[in-house]
Amino acid sequence: MTAVLSADTCCTAPIAKVSGADLQVPLVQGGECSYANFDYAASAPALAQVTDRIAELLPTYASVHRGAGYASRISTLTYENARESVARFVNCADDQVVVFTRNTTDSLNLLAQCVPGSTVVLDVEHHANLLPWNDARIVTAADTIEETIERLIGELCTKPAALLAITGASNVTGEILPIARLADIAHRCGARILVDAAQLAPHRRIDLQECGVDYVAFSGHKLYAPFGAGVLVGRRDWLDEAQPYLAGGGAVREVTVESTEWACAPARHEAGSPNVLGAAAIATACETLHALDFDVIAEHEKALTAQLTDGLSAIEGVSLVRLWNDAPDAVGIVTFTVDGFEAGEIAAFLSAEHGIGVRDGRFCAHPVLARLGLSGGAVRASLGLGSSSDDVTRLVDAVNILVSNQRDWKYAKTAGAWNPVPETRPFLGAADDNAGAAECV
Repeated sequence: MTAVLSADTCCTAPIAKVSGADLQVPLVQGGECSYANFDYAASAPALAQVTDRIAELLPTYASVHRGAGYASRISTLTYENARESVARFVNCADDQVVVFTRNTTDSLNLLAQCVPGSTVVLDVEHHANLLPWNDARIVTAADTIEETIERLIGELCTKPAALLAITGASNVTGEILPIARLADIAHRCGARILVDAAQLAPHRRIDLQECGVDYVAFSGHKLYAPFGAGVLVGRRDWLDEAQPYLAGGGAVREVTVESTEWACAPARHEAGSPNVLGAAAIATACETLHALDFDVIAEHEKALTAQLTDGLSAIEGVSLVRLWNDAPDAVGIVTFTVDGFEAGEIAAFLSAEHGIGVRDGRFCAHPVLARLGLSGGAVRASLGLGSSSDDVTRLVDAVNILVSNQRDWKYAKTAGAWNPVPETRPFLGAADDNAGAAECV
């Protein structure tokens, strides 16, 4: 059977202005169409408020700290005020500090060198929260959150651990774990907790004091601030006791040829000239999301997610991917497979003939995809502030066309990547027809 969306499908409009909202993309069969972005979980477009703030700051950009010039003073205030904005966004406790990094991966690698013991993690994690830990104890998640939590308790009680590192929302399925409950469990077992909030922070309110989380990490490029910065927020003591993440200027109090007196966190882990504009972008995104209200954000994405899951579920041969059958909540991520088609082929078709951008592959979560029997990958459609019900309708209709064998073009796999044959679309900066064809997993 094929799905037919009713004419009275509720119209859900974007709730914020983002860059690329008016982007027109070429189609292989000729002509153009508006771009339907379903790749927010990989990198979100910039909020208009963020790009406006960057444009405002560029004329006074200068190196921060220890500069008496007017531009340097402005940039220093901008940088340190950004730290305060992030602290308010996650409701830091008095003993927690904000360290600016490059992204979530950078933040987790920084924390990994500070942990005085072993770290317990689930096998469902993004590689960024799976690979950095020096003494990782990996727990296989069960089919339910409840049984998964029981397995975590068993591991934490069997042998002391310093840290429980957990995802806030799965980057594969969007399913949300009960982080306040897990924080309580970790503390009762003598461990601290780190939440990888790369996927959670753009969609749900994070209150570190309310949920009892010790450390949280997230990226600007997923928070509608794609300007090369991320954050690690957490308790000061481990950060002060660890060796600096990088050695260099800005991380010190005093240097002689015989010795170095290192600064305390956050400066201790921010050596070198910092990304002032990236920090300001994250701060502006935090302020904008807070003003927008996370209840409104959740309502918007839940309406679109329901429309998308209902539409895809009604198409023969389409299977939705889930980690747990009892997850009570999820952010706007819908991952699926289509019988008879590789994930890359589906993504290539959606892009080439319908102007729809999705993510395909294993989403930097190879172990859990393998356990789910999806070593060949899947297709991930992710929603954000700029998504609309019209976008969802286009995606569902396009998948219907795919399974009905009504494609207009042929596709071939070359060097690990699927491409339309022939490729008629121009690509800016492309050296040849194979540009961008490197395998992406």
